[in-house]
Formats: sequence, structure tokens, C-alpha cells
Amino acid sequence: MTDTSVLFSKMEQQFDAAAAAGVDAVFQFQLDDSGPWFVTVAEGCCTVTEGESEAPTVTLSMDSGTLGEIMSGELDGMSAFMGGRVRADGDIMVATQLANLFPPA
Repeated sequence: MTDTSVLFSKMEQQFDAAAAAGVDAVFQFQLDDSGPWFVTVAEGCCTVTEGESEAPTVTLSMDSGTLGEIMSGELDGMSAFMGGRVRADGDIMVATQLANLFPPA
């Protein structure tokens, strides 16, 4: 397992199904130092897939270190976005739900 696959495995483990009520979204992750991954949240479930989604709701571009810091709670996602460490394209309001859907471990 690569470090990137470990990050996305942890993301699946951190998923909060209760916070996902009513959420139907595809989060595309374009990692500068790794391949693309996407996370589908629908009907209270989360699916992590390596590759590119045909129809992402929002695309988030960053390096894997930044994603790791956000997932661990070391770095606030909004601060990372405002500081230019995360770039977003698509429905940015959906991206703001990530911290609730995947609370830091």
C-alpha cells in the first residue's frame, strides 16, 4: 500500500455516516505528487476509488502531505484553501462539508 492509499483508507475509516445524511457528492482529489482519487458520498455511504470520476461535484487539488495534514486535523481545510495549499474547482460549498464528513481521528 502506498502512502496515498493509506490516506484514503483512513478517510474511509473516519467517515461519519450521520453527517452524510442528505449529502450526494463526488469529491475528486488531484494530488500533485500522486495519482487521482475520488470519494463518492451517497445515501449515507462512502466509497473511495483510485482514478478519475466522470462527473465530480468538486475537484480539490493539493499534494498528499497537505491532504494528510487536513485528515489528521493538523491543518484546517479552509485555512489550507485560503493559504493557496488547496485549489478547488466546482461546487466549493460542497467542499466545506469535508470536515464534517471526515472528522479528524
